[in-house]
This record gives sequence, structure tokens and C-alpha cells, in this order.
Amino acid sequence: MPLLTPSTRIPAARIGAALAAVLLAVLLGPPSRGEAAPRPAPSADPGAARWAVQPSGPGGPTGRNYFTYDLAPGATITDHVGVTNLGDRPLTFAVYGTDAYTTTDGAFALLPSDRAATDVGAWIGVERRNWTVQPGRRADIPFRLTVPRDATPGDHTGGVIAAVAQDGVTADGQRVRLDQRIAARVYLRVAGEVRPAVTVETVRVDYDTPLNPIGRADLTVTYRIRNSGNVRVGGTGAVVVDGPGGWTLSRTSPVDLPELLPGAEFTVTERVTGVPPALRLTATVDLAPTTVDTALPPVRRTASVWAPPWLLIAAPAAAGAWLHLRRRRRPTSAAPSTTPGPAPVSEPPATVAPAGPASVSEPSAAPGGPADASRAPVAGTPEPPAGGTAAGAR
Repeated sequence: MPLLTPSTRIPAARIGAALAAVLLAVLLGPPSRGEAAPRPAPSADPGAARWAVQPSGPGGPTGRNYFTYDLAPGATITDHVGVTNLGDRPLTFAVYGTDAYTTTDGAFALLPSDRAATDVGAWIGVERRNWTVQPGRRADIPFRLTVPRDATPGDHTGGVIAAVAQDGVTADGQRVRLDQRIAARVYLRVAGEVRPAVTVETVRVDYDTPLNPIGRADLTVTYRIRNSGNVRVGGTGAVVVDGPGGWTLSRTSPVDLPELLPGAEFTVTERVTGVPPALRLTATVDLAPTTVDTALPPVRRTASVWAPPWLLIAAPAAAGAWLHLRRRRRPTSAAPSTTPGPAPVSEPPATVAPAGPASVSEPSAAPGGPADASRAPVAGTPEPPAGGTAAGAR
């Protein structure tokens, strides 16, 4: 390839072609290395089984969402279930009745195919079990519901199932039998005494007390409710958190409870945020249950947990301990000894004894004048004669 010198001239057409090639390479990215471009996966398998199940009548669907009945013990009723084949090949359905139950997460479910029905599902009878429906067609299949004479009053729930069994292969190559089921619900209320009741069986409160006495923490309330009556119930539930003296600290918004069939139970977990450590926290579960007909009286249950503000408690305790230690270390004055010892000897008062026996007489006042101490007679001294002086006086 020749070198370019300042005197070399490149035609403008070649420059434009080169720039166009560079721009095209940038837009399209690096060239392929022989790998085929991936093809989009098909949106659906044209041979997959697709069907629908709905309440129907002899002439077709009746607009009902569920099968709903109010019957007395011993009564019998005939109805129809519509099964529509939405696929492009004939399908054979197993049509039968089964019982319903509430799962632990509150969902409506039907018994698996390997469990026999013992309630309303056992009271449903279909003329035959297997029905073949052509593509794009619907079969309105009749069935009969017979209520036993000893059936208990209240709600009995189940479903009418249309199932398709197919052979399949798992990811590791094992062949399995797939049982795909679609059902229409059946709600039957047997006449008699209706006893709606909801029970809050347990309440557990968990609180992680913060070290900061003015801080906040989450309070977790877990409670289990049970439908202890004989009709299905729903409603709403909320949690109220109170401190000492009934002081309301927080309240959750009401949440919808799932539909609970008779005998079903459900566990609810509520997280209450921003709760202060108010020494003693009381959580009250407040339920507002309802039936399909009316509202029921509220149901409440409480549980408490300690939430001490540790720093507020530790500060006075530390101050008291410090004062106690300080008093113990303060020096005290020596107390007088109480040990018995020799009794002290007291000295008698000093006195001057006279050289000899002498008596001092008190001077007496002369009549008509004061007493003169100079004239007081002294024992052993002769009295001077009257009108004279003592010897040597002139």
C-alpha cells in the first residue's frame, strides 16, 4: 500500500465512500462470525388443550358465575355445566364433582383427583364420567345434586370439574401424566339453623426495642382466625397498638380477609411501623366479619409485649450507683473509742494550810460608823491602851 504524502491528492468520491462505509459499520455493529440469528419462539403450541367451564342450562350459558343453591335436606335438583373446547382438536373430558377447601394462604381450592369427595362433591352425580367435545364446540352436560336427609345445616362448597389427562415429558426426559382441571364453583346452603362465628385463636406480638428512647421500631402482629360457624365468612381486619393507659400509638388500615369456608383457618401477619418504646405495648386485633347475607358483631383479641426505653432506665440507675460509690469513698471523722481503760486520776484542788492554828474574826461595825478593817483585832496581838499609840509612836 503506497504511503501518502502531503502532495498526494485523494478524490472526493473516494473520501465520501469511505466515510459512508465507516458510518454503516458503526450502525450495524461488528460483522457476524457465521452464527445464525435467533428466531423468535412460537407464541403458543397450536396443539395445546384449551377449554372453559361455566354454569349453563339445556340451551346454553345462563349468565351465572357460580352454581348457587338453597335446598332442604332430602331435596334434589338437576342442572347443567357447559364445557367449551377452545382448541383445534377433539378433547375428552372427565366431568365430576368434588369438595372445596380454603388453603393456608386463604385461596379457594378443590380436592386433588386422588382424594374422594365426602361433602357436596359426593352429592353431585353425572350421567357418565367421560365426554368428548369437538374443536370450537360446547357440550351442556347435565348433572344431579341430591342433598342427603341427614345433611347438616349451613354452607357446603365444592365444584364441578372438567379435567383433561395428557401425557407429557419433563425437562429431564421422564414421561408423566398431566391432569389439567378447570371447574365451576358450587355454593350450597342447606336449610336449618345458621350459626355464623369467627374466632381469633392466637395473637403473637414481636417488637425489637430500639436503644434510642425516642426512636421508632416495627411491631409485628401475627394472629390466626378460624371460621368456627357453619356458613362461609369474610370481612376486614385491623390492628390497634396502645401504650400505657390506653394511649393509642398506631393503627393499621383495614385489610380484606379471604373467604373462609366452615372450619377453615387463616393466619394474618401485620407489620406496624414507627412504634415508640412506650414500656408496655398492647396490640388489639379488631375484626369486622361478614357473611354473604349480613355483617356480624366485631371480634377483638389483645396481646402485649414489653418495650422498655433502655437508656431512660439505665441513666437513673447509673446515677444512683455513682452516688452510692461516692458516699462509700467519702472520709469520716474518728469516733471516740468505746474500749474500757484505767479510770483517770483526778487531782484534788490545791489549798494553803495555815502555819498554826489561828482564827480570824470578822470585824464588827462600830456603832455609828462603818467597820474599819485596820482596826480589826488580830489574835495574839495586844490591844493598845486607850488614848495612846503603839510603842514607838510619838
